[in-house]
Amino acid sequence: MLLAGSIAGCDREKQPSGQAGQGQANVSASQAGKLESFQYQIDRSKKGEAAPTVAFSGPDGAPVTLAEFRGKPLLVNLWATWCAPCVAEMPTLDAIAAQRGETISVIAVAQDLQGAEIVKPWFEKAGLKTLQPYVDPENGLLDAANSALPTSIYYDAKGREIWRVIGAIDWQSEKAKALLAEAGA
Repeated sequence: MLLAGSIAGCDREKQPSGQAGQGQANVSASQAGKLESFQYQIDRSKKGEAAPTVAFSGPDGAPVTLAEFRGKPLLVNLWATWCAPCVAEMPTLDAIAAQRGETISVIAVAQDLQGAEIVKPWFEKAGLKTLQPYVDPENGLLDAANSALPTSIYYDAKGREIWRVIGAIDWQSEKAKALLAEAGA
């Protein structure tokens, strides 16, 4: 069995030292577009577990929790601007959010330590049309998921986990569509 970290390809961002130019740089969509293939693992071992109660920031900067999305299935993508596989899957995640917005909520929660300062400009440059910039600079959701980046977790309308995808997946692929159909989306 492959380890989640070897599938996902990204680990935690290094803490900035305070000096300009140090730490991880964010990755542009064109750089990430050079990713040759998506690699992922589907994990159903946490099926039925409740969504974490950790707070993170919404697009308006206000605190939000996953509980606020209950009532409709929720796909949560944990990603970062410095993670090439994360960035590579963002356009396909944005497309799914646009196509399935009536039946599921789709949010991408950036795990960048610099928060909105880095993530909001990245969103503007990427030209995503549906996804909004949620941020979790404390990495609370990533810690609760006990996973690597990228990880996408699908919760039912009551906030219980159905499955997770560890690594980057093309959300427009037949496999991703089958996963969403399996979960009733």
